Amino acid sequence: MNALSPPQLSAPTKQDRRGLLASRLFETRRHSLELAGPLSAEDMTPQAMEDASPTKWHLAHSTWFFEAFVLEKHLDAYQPFDETFGYCFNSYYESLGDRQPRARRGLLTRPSLERVLQYREHVDQALEKLLNENLAPDAEVLRLVEIGVNHEQQHQELLLTDILALFAAHPLRPAYRTHLRGGLPDEPDPLQWIEYPGGVHRVGHQGDGFAFDNERPHHDALIHPFRLADRLVTNGEWLDFIADGGYRAASLWLSDGWTTLNRDDWRAPLYWECRDGQWFAMSLDGLTPVERAAPVVHVSYYEADAFSRWASARLPTEFEWEVAAQDSPPNLSPKSNAISSRALWPSPAKQPSDGRPRQMFGEVWQWTQSAYSPYPGYRPQKGALGEYNGKFMVGQQVLRGASFATPYNHSRSTYRNFFYPHQRWQFMGLRLASEITQ
Repeated sequence: MNALSPPQLSAPTKQDRRGLLASRLFETRRHSLELAGPLSAEDMTPQAMEDASPTKWHLAHSTWFFEAFVLEKHLDAYQPFDETFGYCFNSYYESLGDRQPRARRGLLTRPSLERVLQYREHVDQALEKLLNENLAPDAEVLRLVEIGVNHEQQHQELLLTDILALFAAHPLRPAYRTHLRGGLPDEPDPLQWIEYPGGVHRVGHQGDGFAFDNERPHHDALIHPFRLADRLVTNGEWLDFIADGGYRAASLWLSDGWTTLNRDDWRAPLYWECRDGQWFAMSLDGLTPVERAAPVVHVSYYEADAFSRWASARLPTEFEWEVAAQDSPPNLSPKSNAISSRALWPSPAKQPSDGRPRQMFGEVWQWTQSAYSPYPGYRPQKGALGEYNGKFMVGQQVLRGASFATPYNHSRSTYRNFFYPHQRWQFMGLRLASEITQ
């Protein structure tokens, strides 16, 4: 073999894959408990609003998912922990029976937190038994476990957004965890534009790595020449939008957005407060002054669209974003893990622009102008898991990227997050795009 040739690696065996998956599974399960660590039992029971869920519910629901989709079907003689938990912790799976209404999850004072933690231990022991090498789980079991891991990672980010919603509604504005913010620039770097040629591009997920069904199939998309901002929109730019009457100019807003703004009295991003002429924002660190150079967060699609009009630009399509992200791979460092990271807020763009887009991953989810709809040839999974994504493909917008609270191995350029255009309690922000005019 030539000394410069790479070594030939054999394909991983099913046993190798099982071992790697088991390691990731139990690391993920531990991380959920670490995220709940700073909270009291009282913190984990209420829900701030209908969109949010209690921490205790997240811990139990992600456990129920493994019990309902993996253990009850694939582990011989498995004994469910409690027959009533299916009603308490099913989310939206109609084919699996009735459930506690979403808006009333905060009324589940029982089961207790102690009982939920016992439930997690019971299911973890069963999962360990299922993945024991002597039992040789088949490929379908491994697939379902991998979906469960990614499902729990989604709920880890939801756990943080939902506890922030609760603490923001608390009169004392408590912090989830406090860190000093020092050394941040006063103003952002000047925004620069990156041009991309048009053409037919292959988009969507391909290959053997994990992806949700809504990321497939891989297909062609026609993209016209466009420009993309090299960084995210900042708080400072949003303050300029507010000062220029952005929340008072009906001409900037979609009709539904203008109706929502007036009905809910929007005057700034969610969790912003003006005190004696200074803006503060509630974050997982508590109530802190708005940092001009940091990316704006907690804005709805309606707000992002209105800001884009004010800036004489628009939001990118999801495929424009995906093509640009191919030059900016996700940060796979565990530092973006919400417990190991020192920062629990989006950070300003740090490195100089080198002609590639910055902040594509790991700061805020980025609104696109694309409606959440199926790709050509899309088919939902069979059975109850077919309810995971497909039935929500109407009336929502796609977001791309990942936030600072997204688990470090849970982001990729094809990932399609989706929310209704009025929602803004998630870690949502934006970057600008525009056509290239001749």
